[in-house]
Amino acid sequence: MAYLDNKSIVVDAVLTKKGRELLAKNGSLKITSFALADDEIDYSLYNENASSEELKEIALINTPIFEPNTDETQVMKFKLVTLEEGTTFIPTVTIAQESINVASTYTGRHVITPATNPPNYNVNGGYTAILGNTKVGMLTVTIEAPSSSTVGTITSFAGDTSSESSQAVVGLEFSFTPSARLAKTTTTTLTIVGNESGGGVSIPVTVTV
Repeated sequence: MAYLDNKSIVVDAVLTKKGRELLAKNGSLKITSFALADDEIDYSLYNENASSEELKEIALINTPIFEPNTDETQVMKFKLVTLEEGTTFIPTVTIAQESINVASTYTGRHVITPATNPPNYNVNGGYTAILGNTKVGMLTVTIEAPSSSTVGTITSFAGDTSSESSQAVVGLEFSFTPSARLAKTTTTTLTIVGNESGGGVSIPVTVTV
């Protein structure tokens, strides 16, 4: 979905590959929610030294807007969020681990407990945990989020460091279990994103053989 004209509210929507699959399977679609993103906006174009508010924003307003794209790996990477009035920075998402380095023979789990500062965000919607390559292991939700959040049909984007199949889950706490079937030492990325606050944290995950 995309705005065709940034001076008027005209929206064009097209189905992604997943949307076409659902339409072919069920014969109809029931859209219950949507998200907005600003992937095409370069905020460095904002001119703080301009003589008026209009001139400060004119380059941003004139930014060409993307047309709708059916390739979900190319769009909606930077979704917009609603924060409390007066907020001047994206709340910080942290986890205890700076990295995870574990042998493939390890039979335990690494517990991952995200936290947000200020702490009044992500308490209901929780966090989305994205493991870039499921060959190294799997994520499990150990504490579910109170609200029934779901993840998008695509959990990685074109240009990301990992092109392998990824996994995304939603919750308040997660655990990582390495794969015992891994053939060689492999490193991927674990990203935790706040579903209410935006922002997030990424760490490397290495499973050694």
